[in-house]
Amino acid sequence: MSRTSRTALLAALGLITATGATATVFGTATAGAATPGCKVDYTVTNQWSTGFGANVVVTNTGDPLTVWTLEWSYAGNQQVTQGWNATLTQSGATVTAKNVSYNGTLATGGSTSFGFNGSYSGTNAVPATFKLNGVTCNTATQPTDPPTTPPTTPPTTPPTTPPPGQKADNPYAGAKVYVNPEWSAKAAAEPGGTRISNQPTGVWLDRIAAIDGVNGGMGLRAHLDEALKQKGSGELVVQLVVYNLPGRDCAALASNGELGPTEIDRYKTAYIDPIAAILADPKYAGLRIVTTVEIDSLPNLVTNVAGRPTETANCNVMKENGNYIKGVGYALNKLGAIPNVYNYVDAGHHGWLGWDSNFGPSAELFKQAATAEGSTVANVHGFIVNTANYSALKEDHFKITDSVNGTSVRTSKWIDWNQYTDELSYAQAMRAKLVSLGFDSNLGMLIDTSRNGWGGTARPTGPGALTSVDTYVNGGRYDRRIHLGNWCNQAGAGLGERPQAAPAAGIDAYVWMKPPGESDGASKEIPNTEGKGFDRMCDPTYTGNARNGNNMSGALPDAPISGHWFSAQFQELMKNAHPAL
Repeated sequence: MSRTSRTALLAALGLITATGATATVFGTATAGAATPGCKVDYTVTNQWSTGFGANVVVTNTGDPLTVWTLEWSYAGNQQVTQGWNATLTQSGATVTAKNVSYNGTLATGGSTSFGFNGSYSGTNAVPATFKLNGVTCNTATQPTDPPTTPPTTPPTTPPTTPPPGQKADNPYAGAKVYVNPEWSAKAAAEPGGTRISNQPTGVWLDRIAAIDGVNGGMGLRAHLDEALKQKGSGELVVQLVVYNLPGRDCAALASNGELGPTEIDRYKTAYIDPIAAILADPKYAGLRIVTTVEIDSLPNLVTNVAGRPTETANCNVMKENGNYIKGVGYALNKLGAIPNVYNYVDAGHHGWLGWDSNFGPSAELFKQAATAEGSTVANVHGFIVNTANYSALKEDHFKITDSVNGTSVRTSKWIDWNQYTDELSYAQAMRAKLVSLGFDSNLGMLIDTSRNGWGGTARPTGPGALTSVDTYVNGGRYDRRIHLGNWCNQAGAGLGERPQAAPAAGIDAYVWMKPPGESDGASKEIPNTEGKGFDRMCDPTYTGNARNGNNMSGALPDAPISGHWFSAQFQELMKNAHPAL
């Protein structure tokens, strides 16, 4: 699987601030047999304290070209560290970008683009002069430093159509995303729901029966057929949640599944094999099918087993029998063999795996699963974080390196020695760790933003008081949960960033994988035939356990079983949306 154009992330990445510095450079005609000329748009798409990302658009305003070389020099100490869609080299301050095999031909008026990440210190001035095939282009007026005001649109993304036979580097780039008509109808039926009912959400295959459709609802083929209708002549992504492991979610009763701990063979033959057979149908070859593989499974084998204070007997069983590892490996192997399927493995969230004792061991476990049952890391296109969870995308009012009166914010009750404050920093760090373990260097991440907006009247507008680390963090944090360990139907939660492609370095997309309005679990015991139990973390009267610091659950009352429509939650999410609806 060749992927050469992903907006990649530097291994040691700090907090990103998107910027929009642009230099536009026009070429001039010179005497000779050919008439050369160019227009160059150099845009700083992201910038942080030690690095930046840039996108360069080259437009040929002269005679047609079959090869091209673009050169520029930096005034500062900028160093190109990683690029895509061009071969980039640097000698001193001079950078040379040469076309790759599929973008060398430029007709008169034709354009191509490439991008790169770089490091710097001090200032990061835009280059003053560019040369295309040795011809100097005239310099237009340009800023000397990138502006500090973030743009209102996501950074420019690389080209979206891959060479024949290759997967798209980022399946979301340049593509529409499937709108599930069943979820859309429920959303539209709610007062005010038409404001978001056209948003794309994940299709959850949470039991064997869901493959053919439950209670007259749409099955997998019906969704894919509808996706073909929505696709039209462009590209379209379909998002599927593969979620039915044996002994599923061993630490939470609300999301238990239908298969017992030992039913690995049934998982393979009655669940994964039928899904793979449908996805491999040539009829659907033109769809980009994103599979998010088995959320809330593998991390349990690190955090909720013997030797940990949050140990559960069920998780000990799943670690000992190896069926989580086998199941995920089998799914990746079968689904990854289908050319238009993009596998993204669940990687928890910062409030689960952000501690040193969890972070590295979880990444190593992900690799173990990715190489089980005949699979390889090549079957993993990326990872997804915060699926069906509430962790804030970015906490703007405090950083993990802050201190109050000489005391680190890591000691606060909210952070509790975690290494991360939010999902974006966690996702980017986890990506770097996974790459260091042998996953593709162009690995992409997804962040589920369906319920992490935390807007409304309770959203802080600045840092908390400097009287202590607790008042500083608690007064400024967007995430208003009682405790980071709370996960069920959280009161006060709101819709987060709308689904969008390539919003930040290393991030393929913000997605709404959890359909807003679908319950996390019942607030009281409700008998059902779906294998879903009653978890006290969904009971608003519950006073907690070790996993949430023995705090109240923060759950909304009167919730149905997981996956069922919960109108009160949907209204809460719209009311507290950020950005606001």
